[in-house]
Amino acid sequence: MTSYKIYIPRDSSALSLGAEKVLKTIESEALKRGIKLEIIRNGSRGLFWLETMVEVETPKGRVAYGPVNPADVSSLFDKEFFLGKKHPLSLGITEEIQWLKNQERLTYARVGITDPVSLEDYESHDGFKGLRKALDLKSQAIVDEVTESGLRGRGGAAFPTGIKWQTVLNAPSDKKYIVCNADEGDSGTFSDRMIMENDPFVLIEGMIIAGLAVGADQGYIYLRSEYPHAQAILNEAIEIAENNGFLGKNILGSQFTFNLEVTRAAGAYICGEETSLLESLEGKRGLVRYKPPLPAIEGLYGKPTVVNNVISLATIPIILDKGAKFYADFGMGRSKGTLPIQLAGNLKQTGLIEKAFGITLRELLYDFGGGSATGKNIKAVQVGGPLGAFLPEHQFDTPLDYEKFSEINAVVGHGGIVAFDDTIDMSKLARYSFEFCAIESCGKCTPCRIGSTRGMEVIDKIKDGVDQEKNVEVLRDLGETMVHGSLCAMGGMTPFPVISALNFFPKDFGLEKTET
Repeated sequence: MTSYKIYIPRDSSALSLGAEKVLKTIESEALKRGIKLEIIRNGSRGLFWLETMVEVETPKGRVAYGPVNPADVSSLFDKEFFLGKKHPLSLGITEEIQWLKNQERLTYARVGITDPVSLEDYESHDGFKGLRKALDLKSQAIVDEVTESGLRGRGGAAFPTGIKWQTVLNAPSDKKYIVCNADEGDSGTFSDRMIMENDPFVLIEGMIIAGLAVGADQGYIYLRSEYPHAQAILNEAIEIAENNGFLGKNILGSQFTFNLEVTRAAGAYICGEETSLLESLEGKRGLVRYKPPLPAIEGLYGKPTVVNNVISLATIPIILDKGAKFYADFGMGRSKGTLPIQLAGNLKQTGLIEKAFGITLRELLYDFGGGSATGKNIKAVQVGGPLGAFLPEHQFDTPLDYEKFSEINAVVGHGGIVAFDDTIDMSKLARYSFEFCAIESCGKCTPCRIGSTRGMEVIDKIKDGVDQEKNVEVLRDLGETMVHGSLCAMGGMTPFPVISALNFFPKDFGLEKTET
């Protein structure tokens, strides 16, 4: 009997949209009709508005159908979808879908294509090529390759990865660590989760290479506590890697040893800050440390530590495999390579896009996002999580570039974009920024701890028409104090969304105009 190969995603985005029910319905229908299927649980391609997206292997390539609901399954079988035939839900050859075709998938090259925990799949799609090359290089050569690639921290700070690694390499110590910051907590972000759930071996490979580069033999993935699916997949992938000689002693017959484990995070936003993360990883309360010393000098247990975000580490394998120049040729200015961009909020087409730096917000919102889901005008977008500035329509032509965003007092951050239509009250969003800070602050420094609460009170007074001119001045002064006086970015960036909302949308605060 002929067997037909079907792909149904297993990551939490697809599961939340009914993938498991679709799977069971397809299995039941195939059994009833006497059709033999080979079902592979791949990862989501990132086209969330089309989930559950089912793919079928055909001689011409994989053909996609979506969004598939259990009620659609019977008609799919009637039209012989398992042969790639036409159906109202047919999307054609998956790779030819414009949304995917117009991307530059480097870090996400395998996401949605492979079985996340199949080592054979991973290696057949260039997996562990970077590690094999790195094992033949000296530590300094690996660091030089990363430096020349221009890779900057994808967690938000955009600090050059090569400089951080060089500092740890140069730090004399009998013990060094690699720590992956996987405590992804920014609103509208899911790129880290998608890597961990859909291509965990690329993160593992990146962390091993980092260990080789700086002389570390132990790694930790500090995983967001709300990511149980990622935890299960990472642990399964780590065990597979250990059993096949990619982790542990004498990796691939070399003299290098590297061990890796997953640690569940504390469930606090502040633990996404690297020093607070290290405190939590050591079993302490997640409080921000004073700097200096930097974690690269005195990090985990006082030892030199590389702390990088998931995407930074997951990008390392392609840099080692293809070379620094290959990666640096993407992007613009000092923003080299690609960025996973997450479209969320009031948009018709939400999901994950990987593009070279330089694409504009307008292109992302309309060419990829399809405009607002409500059909109304997009009033503002927040880029970079809950601490990012709100950008009005006249700034939508700003290219996605760290320096260009800095020029307009905005941040690229973790690449999350949340869109709002013209029914939104920006004063409420501004107030929420302070409220969020008040709840999530570690409380160690006064500007953040007290300033966030005072900020809510001042916005309430402005909205109530109480001494508006005076209180606008107080709000701006408070913002300056928090920016320059806070111990970390939690308090230092909270005024960004507040002041941007005040500058660009004064009427929402009950003001005729305000100085910018």
